[in-house]
Amino acid sequence: MTQTIRRARARLLGADLLGGGLVAVAALALLAGCAGTPSGAALVGTWGSTAASQPNLTIENDGAFSGTDGCNRLTGKGSIDGDTITFGPIASTMMACTGVDEWLGKASSGTAKGSTLVVYDINGSQIGTLDKK
Repeated sequence: MTQTIRRARARLLGADLLGGGLVAVAALALLAGCAGTPSGAALVGTWGSTAASQPNLTIENDGAFSGTDGCNRLTGKGSIDGDTITFGPIASTMMACTGVDEWLGKASSGTAKGSTLVVYDINGSQIGTLDKK
């Protein structure tokens, strides 16, 4: 083979490898973008009323949550699977409040059903609902 033919083949081979490499990099970039999409996008946001003595909860992409049961501040980290969040341990202040139903502090899980978060206790019984804001 002549020197010119070898160079031409090397350039073509390099172009094929480079093109294939670019396709592979593009595919990885697309997959990485999908990995950042939360599975429970319907859960992310603020639920409940922001009025005094009313329960509310804000849920983040990573499952972190915070809010109030209408009296005590609540915070924690849960795990999101689809439209359901399983609450981890809930840290709460312990203020004495009269006339406030502190049901949200007993939450074990919640499921987004349209614009309503249905909240369940550890036994799977529905203990309340929060509307999305």
